[in-house]
Amino acid sequence: MPDALLLLALVVLPFLGAIVAGLLPTHARNTAAALAGAVALIGLVLVWTAYSTVSAGGVLRAEFAWMPSLGLNVSLRMDGFAWLFAGLVTGIGALVVLYARYYMAEEDPVPRFFAFLLAFMGAMTGVVISGNLVQIAFFWELTSLFSFLLIGYWHHTTAAREGARMALVVTATGGLALFAGMLVLGHIVGSYELETVLAAGGRIRAHPLYTPALVLILLGALTKSAQFPFHFWLP
Repeated sequence: MPDALLLLALVVLPFLGAIVAGLLPTHARNTAAALAGAVALIGLVLVWTAYSTVSAGGVLRAEFAWMPSLGLNVSLRMDGFAWLFAGLVTGIGALVVLYARYYMAEEDPVPRFFAFLLAFMGAMTGVVISGNLVQIAFFWELTSLFSFLLIGYWHHTTAAREGARMALVVTATGGLALFAGMLVLGHIVGSYELETVLAAGGRIRAHPLYTPALVLILLGALTKSAQFPFHFWLP
C-alpha cells in the first residue's frame, strides 16, 4: 500500500466509522461494536504493515495540498515512535471496544458511545502521525472535545456532566498553552514542519524564547495527562 494511502487511512477511517456508528439506531449495540472493533483492528493491521519500513529506520511520509496560497498543507509522517504510539492507540482501542460491548447496559445508547470512541481514536492517531506542529495542536484539541463527550456520555447524571465540563475546561486551556508553545517553536525555527523542528534542537535550546516555549508545551502535556497539580479534573 502506498505510504500516503496508509497514513491517510489511519486518520480518516476512525472518523468515518464514528459517523456511521452515530447514525445507527440506539438498539444496534452489536452492529456498533462490530463496526468499532473492525475499524480498530484494520487500523492495527495498517500499523503493522509499516513495521518493515520503520524497523529499518525509515520514515513514512505523505503531504496533501490544503491551502497552497498560504503555504498550508496536510502533512503526515510515521517514524518509529509514531509507529509505536499508533499501535498503542489502535490496540488499546480494540480492547476498549471489546470491554465496552459487554459492560454497557441494555438501555444505554451504545452506538453513540462507539461513535465518540472512534472519533477519539482518530484524533489520537492524528496527534501521533501529524507532520507539522499546527496539525498536532489541532488534533490535540480534538482529543479534548471527544474526551468531554466520552466523560459526559451518561449526561443524565450530575457527576458525568460536571466531570465532562471540568475536563474540557482544563484540557482545552492546556491545549491553548500547547498551541502557543508550538507557535513559539515555529517562530524560532522558521518552520512548523516537525522534521525541521526536530533537526533544530540546538538552535531552539540556544534561543531566549526556549524556556517560555518549554513551559507552555509542558502545561499542555501536564493538563492533558492529569499530572499534579492538574489531576483534579479526573472524574
